[in-house]
Amino acid sequence: MISKKQFNKEIDRIISNAIREDVGAGDHSSLACIPEDATGKAKLLVKDEGIIAGVDFARQVFEYVDPGLKMDIKIKDGTPVKHGDICFYVSGLSQSILKSERLVLNAMQRMSAIATKTSKYVKLLEGTGTKILDTRKTTPGIRAMEKWAVKIGGGENHRFALYDMVMLKDNHIDFCGGITKAIETTQKYLKDHRLDLKIIVEARNLQEIEEILKNKGVYRILIDNFNYEDTRKAVALIGDSCLTESSGGITLDTVRKYAECGVDYISSGALTHSVYNMDLSLKAV
Repeated sequence: MISKKQFNKEIDRIISNAIREDVGAGDHSSLACIPEDATGKAKLLVKDEGIIAGVDFARQVFEYVDPGLKMDIKIKDGTPVKHGDICFYVSGLSQSILKSERLVLNAMQRMSAIATKTSKYVKLLEGTGTKILDTRKTTPGIRAMEKWAVKIGGGENHRFALYDMVMLKDNHIDFCGGITKAIETTQKYLKDHRLDLKIIVEARNLQEIEEILKNKGVYRILIDNFNYEDTRKAVALIGDSCLTESSGGITLDTVRKYAECGVDYISSGALTHSVYNMDLSLKAV
């Protein structure tokens, strides 16, 4: 996984690029009708139900736009919220509040939706020992923000990108010429380049799992698109040789049954690519 320092840099890039995109040469709507020195106060109002996420992201946005803006936080990230709750107040220059408004809302609405969905998966997995993972199926340019929301919702992050873990999927295996060859050439590559990266290998059937197990150094086997019966067989076959992960169209309706097959992890792209934004608004007080 990437370091905290790298992660924070990604968040900084998201904020700076979003402000560049949204404000550009200036917020002429505010510049035209609000005095430069006018001050005001606004509240973040919840008009929905779920898990709030992005309060700390909002703090970083306000700090970036205007260090003089002050937040009074009433509800922290990861807290269940309902219609009518107020997450925070922000006060300071009115122009700065308005300049920050859309980025704060866009981010918090999406982050809260992701955290809420993740929380549902986490609750369904209670008592099984299985953990829910996100994937790389994120919105281009805001991956760090979306993966942050998964953590707030109680889930865990998979690899951040292509550079912090090796995952040999079906196409890698087919292009390389087979499972064993893909694993062996990968291990040589990592050694030659002095890279300390974990290796995950995808299996499409029980026969591929048997071949993977003949090779040492595999961190986790991705049991992809297996039914329940074959997943249980795969877990029994793998035993303590390495960790296990189920993936492939697993939903809220099926996640518990896959967990009961005994896998260590379940990954779901739906945590980040199939959510409906939470209804929030930033209103002047």
